Amino acid sequence: MEPDRRLDADAAAVGMTVTSARSTQAHQDFQAHRAMLYGLAYRMLGSVHDADDVLQEAYLRWTAADRSGVAEPRRYLTRVVARLAVDALRDRQARREEYVGTWLPEPVSTEPSPFGAVDTSDLSIAVLHLMERLTPPQRAVYVLHTAFGLPYAEIAGTLERSPGDCRQLHHRASEALAGRARFSTDPAELARLIDGFVAAARLGDVERLERLLHHDVVAWSDGGGRARAARNPVRGRAKVVRFFTAILGRPFTAAPVHLNGAPALLVEGRNRYTLAVSAAGGRIAGIFLVANPDKLATLDGR
Repeated sequence: MEPDRRLDADAAAVGMTVTSARSTQAHQDFQAHRAMLYGLAYRMLGSVHDADDVLQEAYLRWTAADRSGVAEPRRYLTRVVARLAVDALRDRQARREEYVGTWLPEPVSTEPSPFGAVDTSDLSIAVLHLMERLTPPQRAVYVLHTAFGLPYAEIAGTLERSPGDCRQLHHRASEALAGRARFSTDPAELARLIDGFVAAARLGDVERLERLLHHDVVAWSDGGGRARAARNPVRGRAKVVRFFTAILGRPFTAAPVHLNGAPALLVEGRNRYTLAVSAAGGRIAGIFLVANPDKLATLDGR
């Protein structure tokens, strides 16, 4: 007896429909948590490019996985993204010697925020720059516990460590980031300081600049070997004043932007760069200038 080809065709059609439905559900589950996952990857890596790569790999793993036993897609995806980000961070740190000059986090436009309706105060360039001193496991534990509120027991499963190890890693990370506590996150204060700083530097008003700067202010510049920038941090009020009166004394335009949850400027002149600051005690304590064109590319479509 010949096989019933109609039954075979119907069975194939049903299989394709089920597969398509599962694929659609997997996509919807991932998209429902994408903003959160992107915020996790970016906090871990400080790089839009690297965060995008991590999310793409996480999506491929998610759609290829057996999801029948996954009760909470958010928890599963958080674990996958965190592990991938730790691996990516280790790889980048191993290659850091190849980077020319100071490495700063890649600025992200947060108006609107691609990270969803979450607190962005820990996404500032200043905080992410501080996080660079952490080991990958320390950074993972700190981000997962502090920014996302995950308990140590859950983080332990993600990183394949004991809860006690994770608690200790968080303690060490907090000690390394102790300087974060003195940073002001008041948008109005940061905007006032940035505007005053640029206006005074444009006019060469040294006295006003000195009043705006903390006595131990540090300026970091990231050109990545592709744009002119100071290779080493510029430390101290007098040196910072000389540095910025020189580069901001030339013709330029400065457009207000909202980067990493805080007011900043996009400066166009001989060079193109973003300018962000951290504040302490009502004065500028840190200046972060990103001129590497690779790190500014995403701002063109902001």
